[in-house]
Amino acid sequence: MSADALTALFAEVLNVPAAELSEDTSPDNTPAWDSLRVMELVAAIEDTFDLQLSTAEMMQMRSIGLARSILRAKGARV
Repeated sequence: MSADALTALFAEVLNVPAAELSEDTSPDNTPAWDSLRVMELVAAIEDTFDLQLSTAEMMQMRSIGLARSILRAKGARV
């Protein structure tokens, strides 16, 4: 099964195989997800899905699943 666009984006930015990622992937269980990667993830998400994230939304994205929920609420197809 191929990774969806959001998982593929996280895999690319975090430099980990998409197969190792899940909805529960977070900074707590992924060493590569550090403060620098957060900024890269935000920029990549905004560019890929053509939207703007508020600071509050960025702070809420503590896992891939939470990021997906926030993006869906903004109308992104993820």
